Amino acid sequence: MQKSRIKAAGTRAPEKLDKIKTKKQLELKKLKLGELQNLLYAQGKYALLVIIQGMDASGKDGAVKNVFEAVNPMGCRVTSFKKPNELESKHDFLWRIHQQVPEKGMIHLFNRSHYEDVLIQRVHNWVDEATIQQRFDHINNFEKLLIESNTVVLKFYLNISKEEQLQRLEERMTDPTKMWKHNEFDLKERSFWPQYMKAYEDVFQNCSKHAPWHVIPSDQNWYKEFLMAEICINALEKLDMKFPPIA
Repeated sequence: MQKSRIKAAGTRAPEKLDKIKTKKQLELKKLKLGELQNLLYAQGKYALLVIIQGMDASGKDGAVKNVFEAVNPMGCRVTSFKKPNELESKHDFLWRIHQQVPEKGMIHLFNRSHYEDVLIQRVHNWVDEATIQQRFDHINNFEKLLIESNTVVLKFYLNISKEEQLQRLEERMTDPTKMWKHNEFDLKERSFWPQYMKAYEDVFQNCSKHAPWHVIPSDQNWYKEFLMAEICINALEKLDMKFPPIA
């Protein structure tokens, strides 16, 4: 029996970690990420695709806003994937995804992604298991293609506890600044929590051959953002990036 990566990662920062110091380090990491993005954009040799998945209220929007706030908007684009529209539904499930991958020099952020096609569709039995297994293979080949084309693929699962999620969903019904996020279906989806956890574990097991998953404790936003920024910086620093000379 495979070990649960979700349980192993936990949802909170280590108790010994100093919150104030970590938040100060986070601010420096944001600036460093901005510097690396500038170099990435100038050279135009590599691209970075950041895929963010997680249960409702796990902090996907906040991660997009806060981790990348020092990045030049000219070199960054965010795509949020909703239910496929009529045109998208007439194509294969990766068709709409491939159109949004980053060109060289760019950072693209996916708020949800092609993984919805092996998560929500599986949980609600909208597709059969044979199709799910085929999609695992297609996803692996798709990500392999991107990587071999000089696109760095980073995949984050924001690991929030069921208790913290409920608190955040309830805040959306009481806090005027968050009411716009409220969706009655989010609470209904909580009843499928065990099924989602199993589906995610299968995704981690089957779709990490070319681009491994990072399971990020996400009950505390400052820790989640610190880890994500650090992973992005480490990935970009491994690239052979230089500012181009005068042509």
